[in-house]
Amino acid sequence: MPTRFWLVDPELNRRIGTLEAAGGVNRAEAEVGMDVIAAVHELASVQRDALIAADRPGPRPSGGVGGTRRGVKCLHAHHAAFLAGEDDPVGRWVSRQLASDEPGTGR
Repeated sequence: MPTRFWLVDPELNRRIGTLEAAGGVNRAEAEVGMDVIAAVHELASVQRDALIAADRPGPRPSGGVGGTRRGVKCLHAHHAAFLAGEDDPVGRWVSRQLASDEPGTGR
């Protein structure tokens, strides 16, 4: 997967999986906005590609966060980037959801 950050905590993975199963991907897209998400993917792609030597043999990764070109594919990848210090609005949205009293509702 062409991503720079991985979420390895099993409990956090489980909680985000629950959020995804409750419609979190669609909600994140609606609440964060597709224009903002597109900008996140573009920036992630540029930052990742800058770390790959120009003379590296083989195919180059494509897409943005988690290899996505449009929308949100994986809340886990966005949250991992956010936790690593990236300005990822989707990851920030996930963080707010996880901190809420009612997971998946944002309340």
